Amino acid sequence: MKQQNEKNLPSIWLNCAHFINDTYTGMLNPIMPFIAVKLGISMAIATVVLSLSHIFSSLIQPIFGFFADNITKRAFVFWGILMTSTFISLAPSSKSLLLLIMFVIAGSMGSSIFHPQALGLSAKFTTSDAAKNMGYFIGMGTLGFAFGPIVSAGVTQFLGLDKIPVLSLFGIIWALLMFKFVPKISDKLEQIEHKNFTETFSSIIKNSRLRLLISISILKTLVTTSCTILLPFLWKGIGKTPFYIGFALFAFTFAGGIGSLISRKIEQKLGTTNVFYISLMATFPLMIIFALTYKNYSEIAFGIFVLTGFVTMMAMPITMVLAQSVIPEYKSIIGGFINGFSWGIVAVFMSGIGFLAQANGIIPVLLTITFVPIIFTPPVIKKLFSKN
Repeated sequence: MKQQNEKNLPSIWLNCAHFINDTYTGMLNPIMPFIAVKLGISMAIATVVLSLSHIFSSLIQPIFGFFADNITKRAFVFWGILMTSTFISLAPSSKSLLLLIMFVIAGSMGSSIFHPQALGLSAKFTTSDAAKNMGYFIGMGTLGFAFGPIVSAGVTQFLGLDKIPVLSLFGIIWALLMFKFVPKISDKLEQIEHKNFTETFSSIIKNSRLRLLISISILKTLVTTSCTILLPFLWKGIGKTPFYIGFALFAFTFAGGIGSLISRKIEQKLGTTNVFYISLMATFPLMIIFALTYKNYSEIAFGIFVLTGFVTMMAMPITMVLAQSVIPEYKSIIGGFINGFSWGIVAVFMSGIGFLAQANGIIPVLLTITFVPIIFTPPVIKKLFSKN
């Protein structure tokens, strides 16, 4: 038992690092309405800034995944978390829009550097159930993303935006600890066979099963990102405090983290296809209930919002394991596509969605977005599992 625990230590360190890294990436959404007021920018422009955050933290992950799969160094997990913790913490104290954008891009790139290698190493260091371990890894990141809003909102409300840079110390300290306790790749793993960039990406993009899994990830991300970016502006508009907004996003993402942690058990009871159907198609009726209750029955709306986080995120570990099993030698790159590229694609559209929400209202836009999976999920799931 002791030997088994020692073998699992690298995964534990990586899981905790995922929690800390994603805590920082979750800090900006709830306080962006207040940063916008400070800098005198509109909701649409603030949405563009948050979209840049998702683009640079996500869209380029497959590229870093390629390099991570072709090196025997642990550098990406260290430098990634250092950049994320430092620059994201500096962003709220920015004195200008340009400085805000620079800090957001630099911090987001740190997250993009960290994730693919951390995902790949988590899979390679696994000594037991791969799906269960991936659930832990993704669940810890989701829980970190949940704590980010409540941490930043709490500091903003009680200490002020200018005090948030102090939070960078936690990430810096953890990165130094990881340098000591996460084993060198060459010490624990087989020598890596170097791959050709073009051939690698071509083989992934041409794989129909991977394209379907990436499509599923995009649909889920479209819902979660739209909710977490737009609803803080809705709540601020009806007078909610920074801490309320931060706690709401915390509860939403925390519930999603729980969904990720227990997704393996849910899959075993309900079956893989049913988990996908529930995760993707339940959000539209839930958003209808939210729209009818958020003004006069805020407690019910809050509970519906949290439930949306749970059902939307519970299929993420299953999606990741299925994708990594298609081409096992490309774990980091595929992790970058599922965990990053999908978010980046959605972020590209979020800039336009922000302008639509400003012009037409947040609720109509969210109802439209949550209806999209209703249309696309059945044919995608049918095609995905007809190949089994």
